[in-house]
Amino acid sequence: MDFKPSARTEELQEQLLEFMDDHVYPNEEVYWGQVKESGDPFFHPPVMEEMKEEARRRGLWNLFLPNERFGAGLTNLEYAPLAETTGRSPIAPEALNCAAPDTGNMEILAEFGTPEQQRDWLEPLLEGEIRSCFAMTEPEVASSDATNMQARIERDGDEYLINAHKWWTSGAASERCKISILMGVTDPDADPYRQHSMILVPLDTPGVNIVRTLPVFGYNTGHGGHCEVLFEDVRVPATNMLGGEGAGFAIAQARLGPGRIHHCMRAIGMAERAFDLMCDRAWQRSPFGKPLARQGVVRNWIAESRIEIEQARLLTLKTAWLMDTAGNKGARIEISAIKVAAPEVATRVIDRAIQIHGGGGMSDDFPLAAMYAGARTLRIADGPDEVHKMSIARRELHRYQPQEEPVLS
Repeated sequence: MDFKPSARTEELQEQLLEFMDDHVYPNEEVYWGQVKESGDPFFHPPVMEEMKEEARRRGLWNLFLPNERFGAGLTNLEYAPLAETTGRSPIAPEALNCAAPDTGNMEILAEFGTPEQQRDWLEPLLEGEIRSCFAMTEPEVASSDATNMQARIERDGDEYLINAHKWWTSGAASERCKISILMGVTDPDADPYRQHSMILVPLDTPGVNIVRTLPVFGYNTGHGGHCEVLFEDVRVPATNMLGGEGAGFAIAQARLGPGRIHHCMRAIGMAERAFDLMCDRAWQRSPFGKPLARQGVVRNWIAESRIEIEQARLLTLKTAWLMDTAGNKGARIEISAIKVAAPEVATRVIDRAIQIHGGGGMSDDFPLAAMYAGARTLRIADGPDEVHKMSIARRELHRYQPQEEPVLS
């Protein structure tokens, strides 16, 4: 395994770090100030368009897409350190057109979309003209097991009829969000892995109703929020189906592999920024006659944080390398492992940073409280920790299972 950045990654990283220093960090307060002034927590602030224009001018655009026809053509391993850098700021990914859920949706459209679907939806997404959402999680069932899904997609002549109740549909409250990829059941009697399909649903279709936005630990996080959405007798053309009926699980796996690299590296970026803030604060505060940096417990937290961040980064880079060389199937255990490890590390590091900041750490004077909410959410989003641990344990135990024992399920 060789994790040395390619020459192209090093060049892009240098440009990205300069962009972050010149445009992202200085504009964080401007961004949230413009949102607050508008009175709409999901307002799209003008400063974001200014940053997007500058990012495009510098060639820092659609870096996540490995398909050179649509994006930068970087491998997972090449993109990973860039994703980490963008994770240091909540506004950086969108400025580079590399924000979830658009990234995963663009990957789906690039790989599985028809030429017409790509023209209508992928192209405006690639240009940063619109945004999108992904409707999968449901409030009535344990959505960590997708076989529980109740959403129905039924063929009716040249149309599909959709009835679904979804929530945590991120981004749907933004006026710039125009399209949803919805996952639902097309054939409840088929094999469990062929029951589901994904379909494109424009948000202005009759019957689509955004019920409410859901705060995350009290935060309305901007970027279109996290929405509860009802799809009641929604009709869309049959040509809106993605990859054919029954392809939903396969598409989901293709989407989630790279997406988890992105999430995990951004989480590591969050942890690194929290680490910087923690170390700075440790020298600024002097309780009981000496700086916090000279307190043994604080030094222990800093040492543990550095160790944990490095471990999580190396595991994520290994996973990216495996995905590039052996595909998603060859990296199954590692994909689950990083999804557990990176958010846990980020949460621990941010929590220590909050503790060192004292009361300030719980306020909005520092980014730590919002970062903690985001990192903690990742322990549930894209599959809770327990599901990933179950998957890891099942695959590991299978290698040791006596042949006379029934096959583990």
